[in-house]
Amino acid sequence: MMKSLLLLVLISICWADHHSDNYTLDHDRVIHIQENGPRLLVEAEQTKVFSHRGGNVTLPCKFYRDPTAFGSGTHKIRIKWTKLTSDYLKEVDVFVSMGYHKKAYAGYQGRVFLKGGSDNDASLVIADLTLEDYGRYKCEVIEGLEDDTAVVALDLQGVVFPYFPRLGRYNLNFHEAQQACLDQDAVIASFDQLYDAWRGGLDWCNAGWLSDGSVQYPITKPREPCGGQNTVPGVRNYGFWDKDKSRYDVFCFTSNFNGRFYYLIHPTKLTYDEAVQACLNDGAQIAKVGQIFAAWKLLGYDRCDAGWLADGSVRYPISRPRRRCSPTEAAVRFVGFPDKKHKLYGVYCFRAYN
Repeated sequence: MMKSLLLLVLISICWADHHSDNYTLDHDRVIHIQENGPRLLVEAEQTKVFSHRGGNVTLPCKFYRDPTAFGSGTHKIRIKWTKLTSDYLKEVDVFVSMGYHKKAYAGYQGRVFLKGGSDNDASLVIADLTLEDYGRYKCEVIEGLEDDTAVVALDLQGVVFPYFPRLGRYNLNFHEAQQACLDQDAVIASFDQLYDAWRGGLDWCNAGWLSDGSVQYPITKPREPCGGQNTVPGVRNYGFWDKDKSRYDVFCFTSNFNGRFYYLIHPTKLTYDEAVQACLNDGAQIAKVGQIFAAWKLLGYDRCDAGWLADGSVRYPISRPRRRCSPTEAAVRFVGFPDKKHKLYGVYCFRAYN
């Protein structure tokens, strides 16, 4: 009995010595792989990274290999980055690397490359970020028959705003809603962006399209016309509707801009056409709705003068509430879509920096 026990202990010690150093790729990291466990592991050090439009960002991703299974070479490793659509049903190719062969796709061409900080670094650098870059990205590493993935979310600093056109409320199908946001220097907002805006105090009682095709609206102060007075605050969900036939407003998202937003000092009030020309004469263009919201939210722009914007609406941004200028809250005040021939307003201009 004692001999059998001693033999079992010796076998256990030998097995532990043989497996105690399966592989080490980072100086401060040792990963132990079981005999029948995965031989390739992919991890993201951060599951979410933050930046802003025009900035640069690194999406972290590293892989850890079992050299006893693959050998010491890395020429067979294939690294593929894709972007997940908002409904998670599709993946959009971003970047692929295998040895000396590298390829960026579509709008990412010339803006993405692997960081390459170490032999096991698959992190992706994205330069000159656009509004469309927001979302979740998948890092996939493939070697032989082994593969593993990690997902990283890219969040952008910005502002969500509700939007409807001159035609009035509930006049946009999903595709028109997407275009309406683009026309105003924005993109259609995601649910996560709307949720964050609601947590920041956004309260809007009209339902709008989101990027996943759902229709929702944020309520911080429950009341009868907006789901009922006795309901809890939250983001109200109308569900998913026909993208071609159903018509709602839209929630747009925009971020930092590279330019100057300003109210044009002019000796007289202007019609819409005069406002457009006045900005052109000043070396600028009439500002868009997304730009006034970005200036207000991200730069603290404050001006108690109603002015024309590119879509024919008249608005003014108040970051310091005061009497006669949005006394109860900081907001971009909406005057309406007046007759474009009315000579009653100033104009907000935007001059882009090259």
